[in-house]
Amino acid sequence: YNAGAGGKISMWPGTLGLAATFDPSVMRKFGEIASEEYRALGIATALSPQIDLATEPRWSRFEGTMGEDPFLAADMSRAYVDGFQTSSGRDEISGGWGYQSVNAMVKHWPGGGPEEGGRDGHFGYGSYAVYPGNNLRDHLIPFTEGAFKLEGPTAMASAVMPYYTISYNLDTIYGENVGNAYSKYLINKLLREMYKYDGVICTDWGVTGNVTSIDKFEGKPWGAEKLTETERHYRIIMAGLDQFGGNNAKGPVIEAYNMGVKENGEEFMRKRFEESAVRLLRNIFRPGLFENPYLDTQKSKSIVGSPEFMKAGFEAQLKSVIMLKNTANTLPLKKHLKVFIPQKYIPAGRNWFGQTTPEKWTDPLNLKIVSDYFEIVSEPSGADFALVSINSPAGGTGYSSEDLKANGNGYVPIPLQYSAYKADHARATSIAGGSPYETFTNRSYRGKTVTANNFHDMLLVNETRAKMGSKPVIVIINVSNPMVFSEIEKNASAILIHFGVQDQALLDIVTGMNEPAGLLPFQMPADMKTVEEQHEDVPRDMKCHTDSEGNKYDFGFGLNWKGVISDSRTARYRN
Repeated sequence: YNAGAGGKISMWPGTLGLAATFDPSVMRKFGEIASEEYRALGIATALSPQIDLATEPRWSRFEGTMGEDPFLAADMSRAYVDGFQTSSGRDEISGGWGYQSVNAMVKHWPGGGPEEGGRDGHFGYGSYAVYPGNNLRDHLIPFTEGAFKLEGPTAMASAVMPYYTISYNLDTIYGENVGNAYSKYLINKLLREMYKYDGVICTDWGVTGNVTSIDKFEGKPWGAEKLTETERHYRIIMAGLDQFGGNNAKGPVIEAYNMGVKENGEEFMRKRFEESAVRLLRNIFRPGLFENPYLDTQKSKSIVGSPEFMKAGFEAQLKSVIMLKNTANTLPLKKHLKVFIPQKYIPAGRNWFGQTTPEKWTDPLNLKIVSDYFEIVSEPSGADFALVSINSPAGGTGYSSEDLKANGNGYVPIPLQYSAYKADHARATSIAGGSPYETFTNRSYRGKTVTANNFHDMLLVNETRAKMGSKPVIVIINVSNPMVFSEIEKNASAILIHFGVQDQALLDIVTGMNEPAGLLPFQMPADMKTVEEQHEDVPRDMKCHTDSEGNKYDFGFGLNWKGVISDSRTARYRN
């Protein structure tokens, strides 16, 4: 179940893939196995799950979510946390906690999904989450109805992480627009008081650090840039947080304590620090780390990546693959047919952290594994069918230093299509804006043009169709975000999408060894106009692509060999 992957730990689809099963029991099984492997590796706290509601389709962290539907995300969140935190039988110490428990740190409160224009909060240009649909309610559901209402005895997720973003104009008491970790309203009033949360709250990494530019990967003190590091620590402590993610320096914490003593007295500050100490110690005591902090390395080797766990992960991969199109029952295909697999072009570029990557041509699939299923040929003329493996459009980060140097404001669109996109339908004035590192507040990118970095993937599909004539072209897409299908769909005989699975799983489905069963956990937009006009905070509000077979790529859509899937899962979540 690990052919060609080289891993030594159980392998599962990405979080979106687990959500695409529409089956919380699969997520629960993942949590149970992952927690056992975590504990065998000495890990007792997971910085997961990411339960942000994926209502903004351009967001770069979309793929780490459980989709855009609040009720599916709530059920999946609950299953994940129950699986990670629950110990039973001889492993249980008390209240469902024990030697197989892993603290689940759910993130990101109060939902990091509605980033304006899809720009991400790791950078100053993505510091604002916006709510044009006035819809905070849906974003809280995965927390309040999922991770905070478990079926198991541990009752609720033991830790929460707020996101970097400024949740714009949500604070109705203090009127502050500051990063979520600094917000007395979002943490003390909403999370602590309204929802009675008494677990650990840990900042995201680097929120107290300094930053020098809107587009540098440095500290992320959004809304508190002008404060000192000590003042930032103090603000966060007084907002109700317990732990500073990624910060091992005691100096600013002690200085913040002394600042609080001067303002509130030592008795008050001691009590405040002891509140956090109790929460943090509880998350160490409950997994049994004081009773037995040691590992049996031989036992660990037998647990991590065991055949049983590999098998479970592989079965989940199979369940996560979605078939969107299957013209004239093109799939499944018989084994040993002749297949043409065009090489994929990877252009030179720069990744999220600014590191450069060279251009290259590469085989998109493991040819050794493919050869176990089909005969590979080098020319389309000798093939029975073509297998084209691509990625969804890579539209960038939404910010361009080149645009800034050319007297623009630096803000550009994030296209979900491959070809050049001009943002004629974008907002003329952004909802939010403002930074000490900018002299303006309007972050609009209206009228600007961007082409996806991997537009060659579109050319690969369309050129392969031209070469293959009437012979089948099977398109497999590794999807990170929703995408505009109109550029390639008509040239595909069949379309399979996935969220990070092994080639073996894909080929098992192509050849009919397994039937596709996955369902879309989000919508596929008809065009970029509907993307620009949707509300960043509202789920399922786009016009969806309709393909040549008449099928609409809406939330909950998927095909099996018989046609459109309609079962208990679609009855529960799609309507």
